[in-house]
Amino acid sequence: MISKKIFLLFFVLVCFSNCKEEEHQALQTPEKTEEDNTYAKDNYTKEEVMIAMRDGINLHTTIYTPKDTTKTYPILMMRTPYSCKPYGEGEFKSKLGPNKYLMEEGNIMVYQDVRGRWNSEGVYDNMRAYIPNKTDTQTDEASDTYDTIEWLVNNVNHNNGNVGTYGISYPGFYATYSLLDSHPALKAVSPQACIGDFFFDDFIHNGAYLLSYWRATSVFGYMKDEPTKEAWYEFPDIGTEDQYQFFVDNMPLRKLDSFYSEENVFMEQLKTHVTYDEFWKSRGIIQHLKNIKPATMVVGGFFDAEDLYGPFNTYKSIENNSENYNTIVFGPWSHGDWARASDRQVIGNVHFGDSISDDFQKNVETKFFNHFLKGEGNGETGLAEARMFNTGTKKWQSFDTWPPQNTTAESYYMQPYERLTKRPNRMMATSDFVSDPRKPVPYTEDIKVVFTPRKFMTDDQRFASRRPDVLTFETEVLENDITLAGDILAKLNVSTTGTAADWIVKVIDVFPADTENTEDVQDHLKLSNYHMMVRSEVMRGRFRNSMEKPEPFVPNQKTGVNLKLQDVFHTFKKGHKIQVQVQSTFFPYIDANPQTYVDNIFEAKESDFKAQTHKVYNDSSIEFTVLK
Repeated sequence: MISKKIFLLFFVLVCFSNCKEEEHQALQTPEKTEEDNTYAKDNYTKEEVMIAMRDGINLHTTIYTPKDTTKTYPILMMRTPYSCKPYGEGEFKSKLGPNKYLMEEGNIMVYQDVRGRWNSEGVYDNMRAYIPNKTDTQTDEASDTYDTIEWLVNNVNHNNGNVGTYGISYPGFYATYSLLDSHPALKAVSPQACIGDFFFDDFIHNGAYLLSYWRATSVFGYMKDEPTKEAWYEFPDIGTEDQYQFFVDNMPLRKLDSFYSEENVFMEQLKTHVTYDEFWKSRGIIQHLKNIKPATMVVGGFFDAEDLYGPFNTYKSIENNSENYNTIVFGPWSHGDWARASDRQVIGNVHFGDSISDDFQKNVETKFFNHFLKGEGNGETGLAEARMFNTGTKKWQSFDTWPPQNTTAESYYMQPYERLTKRPNRMMATSDFVSDPRKPVPYTEDIKVVFTPRKFMTDDQRFASRRPDVLTFETEVLENDITLAGDILAKLNVSTTGTAADWIVKVIDVFPADTENTEDVQDHLKLSNYHMMVRSEVMRGRFRNSMEKPEPFVPNQKTGVNLKLQDVFHTFKKGHKIQVQVQSTFFPYIDANPQTYVDNIFEAKESDFKAQTHKVYNDSSIEFTVLK
């Protein structure tokens, strides 16, 4: 029987498990059995050191070395803003490295608090800008990584001279960064769910502010004066479990200023830099991924609500601009699922299979690092160039390129009477709806408070299709399978009675009526006629022509708005239907557009929020990349 103390501890962990930092700690330490919890302590020694960077700043670094000193080992390193906890040489993590297999076979595992975070010195900078052609004293994350590796290979006993880096999300960004001006000892790098550009990842999507990450700003916005082993920030108490209602009550965004002071540097950056200006451009890393030398394996999840742009564009940029060994793996995962130990892989209400993450850890990730850090290192890994999970057939497939070469573009047109057809109607027509920013469309029908939304990525969209402010377009029942393999481009032709609007496009798989439930379905739902979201994205309409120079809509004037949705690999099976939904609010995943043009939405007044009538013309289309 569970004791009251254990129950209370469990309750506290659940309450905070959605916090960005806490969930990344979970990614670093997946669920373990009681027997496994002592493995690291029984088989590794631990050392904590401060490594000096070229400008004199010292970074806290934790080194776990196998007790078996009869062999030499490669170094596997993760640099993180989420802390090297637990601190203290007698305190051990329960799991070391990317996965248990690499831990149990023996590797030197290294963790480092990045500059300005936790027990490291210096000033933190969210996505610190890369400095090409640095002088001797200039530093960035590339130089910090280089200096760390230089110290490690020269000072850690029993290392074999080969180093690998890895990480998920922010640590994935630092893994990507290690590729720039890379140290000669760095042989293998796996950026996973890696941020690529903050104007398209995490907190902003195509210029739209992701309000759902507002509380997480606490983690990254508050600076500290000196090294610390304790959190120096607090999360705002919103006083409710109804996130939707909280943000409706605190609309417009300026009302939220009372929760964060100007001391929250990141929040001030978000509020100040509302276009794709030099501030954001300089922090992007995608444009620097050229002439990469170490082997790379980019990993992501098709249902990662936070970082889809980063992994796909990291892989593509390296592939197009380098001659190194470069591969990509995408599975039926949300943010970081592949690092967890769950046997049953479920996103929301949809079960995709069993032991999927364990199979990746054992047969892909471990094989990749072993080949380049312990083996031949000649690129003959036996792994596919692109290992992708079909989220419709629920099977893995391998490709020589991603997207696959044998694809074609097929367009479907958004017609009146909720029809999605392969032939356009020559008669001009529109589908109209009234969008009221004070009564925005929810992104989920769940009532909860979350830091980083996840399950909605496969949520049932029936609740949205039945609203008058959501347009629904649907094919007839499919007579043959249709497989999408690549990105999606929505080509909207629209007009609005206002001067500003967001455009959200969702691609949905409508299940047949005879689909049977699994044990994973929420009590109030059925898989019969389930509307599974496959992909969604937003375009803040002011950025339709330029991310640098926003512009208002001309009221009632037909205007083109193109919106790219990130890659999918999904088969719409025979008997299913393809559905597309178009709407202008997706709340509070995305903040509500006032629909009156203002230069800075963070400064919009209540009087700016007005209901407007939007029209979608029937020459609007959605272009799919179809596998032949």
